[in-house]
Amino acid sequence: LAGLIFVLTGSMGQLSREEAKLRIESAGGRVTGTVSKRTSYVVAGDEAGNKLNKAKELGITVIDEQKLLSMIEPSVS
Repeated sequence: LAGLIFVLTGSMGQLSREEAKLRIESAGGRVTGTVSKRTSYVVAGDEAGNKLNKAKELGITVIDEQKLLSMIEPSVS
């Protein structure tokens, strides 16, 4: 995930937001709190809010928690 920037929104099912952040960072990615043109992916959980809308406006790829997990641990999926 080196060089990729993620934004987390909504509540995750398997991972806490903090755990998701730690996993992304340990895989070389970065987590920010704001969606911008530089954002690579928005990870949308349940009850995703304004960050999801902003991602759609900017054309940012939106993924779910399962897709994130498969990106972090490709051998598991």
